[in-house]
Amino acid sequence: MAARKEMILYYQPEKDRQSGNNTKAAKLKAVLVRMGIRIKNISPEQVNQTVGYLAGFDGFEEMEQEECPYVEEEILVMKNFSNRRIDELLLNLRRAGVPKIDLKAVITDTNCNWKFYDLYLELKKEHDTMSGTNETDTNEVETDETETKETETI
Repeated sequence: MAARKEMILYYQPEKDRQSGNNTKAAKLKAVLVRMGIRIKNISPEQVNQTVGYLAGFDGFEEMEQEECPYVEEEILVMKNFSNRRIDELLLNLRRAGVPKIDLKAVITDTNCNWKFYDLYLELKKEHDTMSGTNETDTNEVETDETETKETETI
């Protein structure tokens, strides 16, 4: 039985893109090449495609192009990685001096059906919650309190 090939879906916003061998993207790609991991760069025009399509899974078709929302942070999505290989990848990235990528995910049966942009939103929400910078939750609480007060007034 052939081993399933590991792949990284990598999105880097335009504002962060630089050229040269000492950039974050170049260091990341060097680590992936050394580890024998395929990389697929995700462009801003592809963020409305499903994760399954971008990862090359059977049964996922390219979706019609529509206006794509802006993704402001870089994202690293792993396909066919074991826990050991995830640990190895993260260690190698750290050793190579690749600055931390906050938004990382492993492709699952659930998120492969999501648009890449929806995965970004979920990762951002989780990261903000875990790091204590979740502004959305604060706004939701304020909205809920306002709605409650309006309901009580009626």
